[in-house]
Amino acid sequence: MDLRSAFCATCLVFLTASGSAIAGTNDMLIGLDSKITYGPEGQTNGAPANDAVLVVDISDPAKPRIRASLPLTNSLLGPPTNLQITPDGKLGLVANSVIHVQEGNSWKAVPDDKLYVIDLTAEPPKLIDTVTVGRQPSGLSISKKGDLALIANRDGKSVTVVSIQGLTVKAIAEVPVEQQAAAVVIAPDGKRAFVCLNLANRIGVLSIDGEKVAYDKSLDIPSAFNPYNIDFTPDGKFVIASNTGAGKNNADAEVIIEATGPHPHVVDVMSPGIGPEGFAIAPDGKTAAAPLLLGTPAKDSDWFKTKTGELALMSIGEGGKLTVTARAPLGGLPEGVVYSPNSDYLYVGNYIDKDLQVFALAGGKLTEVGPKLKLPGQPASMRGPAR
Repeated sequence: MDLRSAFCATCLVFLTASGSAIAGTNDMLIGLDSKITYGPEGQTNGAPANDAVLVVDISDPAKPRIRASLPLTNSLLGPPTNLQITPDGKLGLVANSVIHVQEGNSWKAVPDDKLYVIDLTAEPPKLIDTVTVGRQPSGLSISKKGDLALIANRDGKSVTVVSIQGLTVKAIAEVPVEQQAAAVVIAPDGKRAFVCLNLANRIGVLSIDGEKVAYDKSLDIPSAFNPYNIDFTPDGKFVIASNTGAGKNNADAEVIIEATGPHPHVVDVMSPGIGPEGFAIAPDGKTAAAPLLLGTPAKDSDWFKTKTGELALMSIGEGGKLTVTARAPLGGLPEGVVYSPNSDYLYVGNYIDKDLQVFALAGGKLTEVGPKLKLPGQPASMRGPAR
């Protein structure tokens, strides 16, 4: 073996052993909730069971592969954005919104305050820390630099500021926002964040200076009913809030906000359909996707009318305008949605069906790829690396 071949072989052994060069950058996290089930009478809260967080390898985007399952508590009660991978792929952060406690013969969901820290460079990935954050942590967002995370707390009516230094994760501040906070997203330049104040039907604006985060109520942006999910276009020009309507009288909408300048403001509103709890913007910024609940699960006494959902693919045009270009059938209660790193595949988790659907994207169209991947539980949330 010549010197160059020996050097390359040594590099390969090192990269394979450490995993740090590739760990997590081609993974996604899926949170499984085994406590909440649905039947003819709707939602039932059960005893703490076999919740888990899956680490799924999508290096072959058409063939996702489960590479680890960690027995960690996760809940459907919260947006499907309570977890994310750092941009370097080294850590996975998972916030748990609620735990179940027994009350007589039934089980009640009460706020939790835990953030799980997963080392994705380990083989297999492992839990390395549990950090106390705000009450009922829901959506979270990791900065593009990977040194800061923000967590929207529902019961805490706050945003927790989290420092990330290597494999060390610490909660360093809690910023009051006066209202229940459902989801949050950090701008690509790391100088601002936007938070869904879902019960107030507003989007709050946070300024970021290093590890200092401040909320200015005067910058609140009126949104549609119940802003529940939120994401940024990669160029930082627009932030889009996904709104899930007002109970039985749904008025579901995507609200497009011009995110730059001293006063961010709404520039467009559109509706992709009923129940866009899941929402994500592609890494290349060309499309956005929303799994629509369409009223699932079935229940005769209220607005739940269908047994399956639908995936809406939208192009992002001039001024952030969204236009639906394709639709595809989904399973029961579709929640999380993730793009592949190259923006050419989409993954959607069906909560009731306990499976993952894979779609190829080409020319604004959706093509389902291969059989559905069966999961060992009900997928309540899904995210890939911060980008």
